[in-house]
Amino acid sequence: MERRKGTIVARGGRKSLLWGAMVVAVALGAVGLYWFQPWKLWQNETIDEALPTVAPGASSSGAVNPGADPGADPAAAPKTVAQGSLITHEHATTGTVKLIRLADGSLTLRLEDLDTSNGPDLRVWLTDAPVKEGIAGWRVFDDGKYLSLGKLKGNKGDQNYPLPPGTDPSAFTSVTIWCDRFDVSFGAAALKA
Repeated sequence: MERRKGTIVARGGRKSLLWGAMVVAVALGAVGLYWFQPWKLWQNETIDEALPTVAPGASSSGAVNPGADPGADPAAAPKTVAQGSLITHEHATTGTVKLIRLADGSLTLRLEDLDTSNGPDLRVWLTDAPVKEGIAGWRVFDDGKYLSLGKLKGNKGDQNYPLPPGTDPSAFTSVTIWCDRFDVSFGAAALKA
């Protein structure tokens, strides 16, 4: 041990402090990498799903669809109930959003020509929030009513998200690609009939 101006310093103390700081820095770096997942900015996942087809009165599993409209015309083709164009929020986002009623009366949200950044914990939400341009629109979608349709399947392409049976589509006016990890919209679209 050395004595300096009234304090006693162990010779190995500085090395221990340096090693402790390095361990903390590495741990914080690992947590930061897990939380932000920056590598996803350079990874694209393209999904190209066709519009689902369902036999009249049946779900894709062959069982009767409890969410089907009993008055639905079995010969009817899928019908677009509402649609909108995605605008950019936190990340550049383009594409078309369509709310489609299938022949059995069930509803599916369809993203067409989607192009956005990949990110951690991205979700597709139906919401009652107004779509606002710029920074003002980044964080409004969790302020009111929203329905999560699940994780975003891919950051590019065409994809389908079935709505739960009994969902009232008139209760929702917009769609957002929502980053649940950071509570921010990557992009959104107002739904118009």
